[in-house]
Amino acid sequence: MKSITKKLIEKFRLYLINEEKSEATIEKYIRDIIKFRMWISGKTLNKKIVLEYKQFLIESYAPASVNSMLSSINSFFEYNEWFDCKVKALKIQKQTFSAEDKELTKGEYQKLLEAAKQIENQRLYYLMQTICSTGIRVSELKFITVEAVKSRQARINCKGKVRMIWLSGELCRVLLMYIKENNIKSGSVFQTRTGKPLNRSNIWSDMKKLCKLAGVSEKKVFPHNLRHLFARTYYSLQKDIVRLADILGHSNVNTTRIYTMESGIVHRRQIQKLGQIFIRA
Repeated sequence: MKSITKKLIEKFRLYLINEEKSEATIEKYIRDIIKFRMWISGKTLNKKIVLEYKQFLIESYAPASVNSMLSSINSFFEYNEWFDCKVKALKIQKQTFSAEDKELTKGEYQKLLEAAKQIENQRLYYLMQTICSTGIRVSELKFITVEAVKSRQARINCKGKVRMIWLSGELCRVLLMYIKENNIKSGSVFQTRTGKPLNRSNIWSDMKKLCKLAGVSEKKVFPHNLRHLFARTYYSLQKDIVRLADILGHSNVNTTRIYTMESGIVHRRQIQKLGQIFIRA
């Protein structure tokens, strides 16, 4: 009889570590598996139960989220050779436009910065600017070190891929000021009180506290959306998707295209500028 035990979950975690998955990926896989384990609540694990869980996810989450969670538990099943428990992902039609209610605008980004300044969260104020001016992932913030700021370039080592990120003079200038004021001698610029690099949950929590003061929807306020804003801004100026893919650390340009999707509002404005409608006198 198949059973998801804490021991099996821990063995799977060690397997993911040996496969050199990122910390964020491992954390997500384990979180999804634990959520599934709690849902089945001691029931016998079989294909029928997994299909019921899939239906529960469909009724509770967006299609992309459903597929993401199914991918986690399918990977767990493969590791344990429970191939008969695997289920198919949902078929999702490719999106042409980004969701307007989740797209962070430059104006809203500036409001968030102003809110961080008002509550005197200096660390968050400069952290958001660092992500939005470099396009790095939250998990890569640890590579923004004192040494990187002084040399104006950061060596990012993520998922077995190494790339260089160039830091603008303006960013380095404000970060050097922050480093001096906080007496940070070396290592990661953005640290906890104990000197450890900030993690995703620290940053997420801090950003959510800005929403009400900034007047920005919570749906739009999360660290990865700053990376999206960087990508859209860069592409609107340079129109070089291949170079942008390199900057973002994408192996596939199709992934980068998701980041540069325009909202329906932007597309509508562009269509209206064509001037193809004539009103008869």
